[in-house]
Amino acid sequence: MTNVHDNILGLIGNTPLVKLNEVTKEIPATVYAKLESFNPGHSTKDRIAIHIIEAAERKGLLKPGSTVVETTSGNTGFSIAMVCIIKGYHCILAVSDKTKKEKIAYLKALGATVYICPANVAADDPRSYYEVAKRVASETPDSIYINQYFNELNIDAHYRTTGPEIWEQTEGKITHLIACTGTGGTLSGSAKFLKEKNPAIKVIGVDASGSILKSYHETGEIHKEDIHPYQIEGMGKNLIPSALLFDKIDEFVRVNDEMAAYRTREIALKEAIMGGYTTGAVTQGLLQYANSHEFTKDDLVVVIFPDHGSRYITKVYSDEWMAEQGFVNNGVHNYDEVYKTELIK
Repeated sequence: MTNVHDNILGLIGNTPLVKLNEVTKEIPATVYAKLESFNPGHSTKDRIAIHIIEAAERKGLLKPGSTVVETTSGNTGFSIAMVCIIKGYHCILAVSDKTKKEKIAYLKALGATVYICPANVAADDPRSYYEVAKRVASETPDSIYINQYFNELNIDAHYRTTGPEIWEQTEGKITHLIACTGTGGTLSGSAKFLKEKNPAIKVIGVDASGSILKSYHETGEIHKEDIHPYQIEGMGKNLIPSALLFDKIDEFVRVNDEMAAYRTREIALKEAIMGGYTTGAVTQGLLQYANSHEFTKDDLVVVIFPDHGSRYITKVYSDEWMAEQGFVNNGVHNYDEVYKTELIK
């Protein structure tokens, strides 16, 4: 029998590359998107969830009935909850109040206990989702805290899987890797492997406007004036994760909520790929990078699309939400012409 698995976890990894044709038509390079939505939990976070949990099992830290605790903007939580179901663990997650209701409902549907924490507080505030997760883990017997922001296994998961997959899929011809940065594990682990294969590969991180990662990479200092609220989930940070290997990244570009939102919807309309908000963000990052750097027809670029758009239907794919943000008829896109809705009376 082929393509048969003992359980859903056997589907993690080996996600496809798909060539982008329309949104990148002004770029002479060949651009492929790595569609992490093809993981069973529909995001790249499946890779770290199974890797970190199975490492804890090997160390004897988990046994049936144990509890796994983590902070998440959604995707890591989905993946951990999925793994916990199969392996017989309880799952407790701390999320920010920026997380949409459908994501929280999804987490609860997978059996997770969810703590909702304020997003716009300092990372060391006892109300932040980082501190709440730490407290819950310390107070819960027989539990582990995944701590993806400061867990080297976050990097290792992608060093062992995502990086090698990209190298093999491109037959070693990749010249540029571009990905969004949140915890940093996806880009760092992939970049570490790829640069060992070919140090000339350019690695570009995409940061959010409102985050400190880009300026920290450039100056080695935290610029608190960069911090302000933003809408893109799972991207950017107001702290410096140790899972982000800044020395493996050649350059950062910073994108804003509005252009990332437009680009997300443009990818759906022109490439028929329903990606998450960070899919639009990484594509916008690619286009901004292309404006200041010379790509050639011999370049082969891989951008990582982290998750699926089904988790953003009431956010970036909602006409009402876009209008609430003021992302309409502003000279950037003609919203009324591009996103049409016909009302039958």
